[in-house]
Amino acid sequence: MPKYHDDLDAVLRALADPTRRAVVERLAKSPAVVSELAEPFAMALPSLMQHLRVLEEAGVVTSEKHGRVRTVSLRPGALDVVHLWLGQQRTPAEGQADRLAVHLTRTAPKEH
Repeated sequence: MPKYHDDLDAVLRALADPTRRAVVERLAKSPAVVSELAEPFAMALPSLMQHLRVLEEAGVVTSEKHGRVRTVSLRPGALDVVHLWLGQQRTPAEGQADRLAVHLTRTAPKEH
């Protein structure tokens, strides 16, 4: 299980930054070259490259360089670890909410 938690921690750390989340949202549509990814941000290209490095080290994106052009893609299944963890957290919470609803129904004052 440590690998699962390490992967989850890395992805959550990578997604903690709004710039990196915006990059992931853009890459969810299609792969893009770095210069295209940089357009909406008011930052120097080396700063964006640092963000991409964090995403790549977390396994969220992959990149390929052809000549002077680097293309970045969202790695298929990269966010599955987050989806799985959220699903595991949702199940107990939903069970608690269901039990609370039953309790409230049973203890509600009866109308005549």
